[in-house]
Amino acid sequence: MASIVEFTGLSYTHPGAPAPVIDDLSLAIEAGSFVAIVGGSGVGKTTLLRMAAGLVQPGGGSVSLRGAHRPDARKSAVVFQDSRLMPWRTVDDNVGYGLEGLPLSKQEKRRRIGEALEQTGLAHLGRRWPHELSGGQAQRVGIARALAVKPDLLLMDEPFSAVDAVTRRKLQAELVQVWQRSGAAVLFVTHDIEEAVFLADEVIVLGGHPANIAGRHPIDFPRPRDWTDPAFMKTVAAIAHQLEHG
Repeated sequence: MASIVEFTGLSYTHPGAPAPVIDDLSLAIEAGSFVAIVGGSGVGKTTLLRMAAGLVQPGGGSVSLRGAHRPDARKSAVVFQDSRLMPWRTVDDNVGYGLEGLPLSKQEKRRRIGEALEQTGLAHLGRRWPHELSGGQAQRVGIARALAVKPDLLLMDEPFSAVDAVTRRKLQAELVQVWQRSGAAVLFVTHDIEEAVFLADEVIVLGGHPANIAGRHPIDFPRPRDWTDPAFMKTVAAIAHQLEHG
């Protein structure tokens, strides 16, 4: 399958830092795939994702985001660690924020908002304000906002790290269903190895100083996945060992 984004010889140095955090990294993400990035704190996981989003420019190498140009959609969309909802906008209006500037009629924008809320189980909450939402609901709004722009690539930066464990498991299962319906590729950054193995088609391990790809782990278990399956736990242990010992 064709790649939707390619990192080629990628390097990045934080302003004022004496050495790069990432150096000479190359990686291709296939269209429609779900790829998780794991690694220790400060290894450059979020930096890699921000470069894919165009929020940070690489110091060396290149990021190529492919896919057909669609004037009514965006090539990529980001879901952050916190929902980043605007408190002065209703849920409907927060979801519609990314649609501003796209050549869509009011009717089409309303349809897109409704569809995204339906996909994330929030159709009944469109007129609520952010302060009326639970943490899990707020994160679903963030996902709905990203889905509304019909991205080819959905970039997710530890989106469930701020919610409780029970809500997190529920959101993980829901995300798999949303991704399968959307057709988008997902690049998902997490520090949680079990989460990565539960969600992804492939887990990429970042490691080293400066960071590069330390390991690639295809995950071919059928979905829905069983956290207690011995094969699942063995894969988690193997990735954990690589993170700890390189």
